[in-house]
Amino acid sequence: MTVPSPRPPTQAEIDKEIAELDGSRPGLAHPPRGYPPYRSSILRHPEQALVVVQDPEAVELTGPVFGVTDVSELDNDLTRRHHGEPLGERITVTGRVLDRAGRPVRGQLVEIWQANASGRYAHARDAHPAPLDPNFTGAGRCLTDGEGRYSFTTIKPGPYPWRNHVNAWRPAHIHFSLFGHAFTQRLVTQMYFPGDPLFDRDPILQSVTDQAARDRLVAAYDHDLSVPEWSLGYRWDIVLDGPAATWIEEGR
Repeated sequence: MTVPSPRPPTQAEIDKEIAELDGSRPGLAHPPRGYPPYRSSILRHPEQALVVVQDPEAVELTGPVFGVTDVSELDNDLTRRHHGEPLGERITVTGRVLDRAGRPVRGQLVEIWQANASGRYAHARDAHPAPLDPNFTGAGRCLTDGEGRYSFTTIKPGPYPWRNHVNAWRPAHIHFSLFGHAFTQRLVTQMYFPGDPLFDRDPILQSVTDQAARDRLVAAYDHDLSVPEWSLGYRWDIVLDGPAATWIEEGR
């Protein structure tokens, strides 16, 4: 006998669940790792206690090492990684990586990955029936400079369906990873674009119940960063820790 699959919740049911959770957790910037409205987080987050490392120095020695020569001049321009031009709206995304005191974090490895302009990732598990772009893989990296500044030229990603609930669509976003000075300092987060109509319908973004923390995930359009006849500019700073820290996509 075939067991029917459970019915995906509707948008109204997801909204109700988020509202009930938010009411019990006012001002919480970092949601619990298992956040029910984000359905797959229940299966993906750690359930066991963290393993205590007996020799922290040994962990540091086996952490990632990224020399300046490992990152090429083209790694931060996702539009020039192939022979042809990718399709979509070309953008420049730049900002500074700061510590809790507002000081620049220099020599930081910043990596990004994203969907293409049609909302599809160049990944074998992405079955979204949108076209792949042979001239766009959606991955790039760079090192922060002496002022903690990073910069990427890329294509604005499109929204995409993700089957979390009925008619669920993710807002356009870019994933960011920063490795810090040791393996245990890695931060993974997401950057969104201003004015996206899908913000209120996205359980991942809505899981950040503190409005100020949520606002820090949205880049600002900056016309001074736009390159004439080339790209539109967005500014987005990343704060690694402290009260103004950028939200960490922890365990998900």
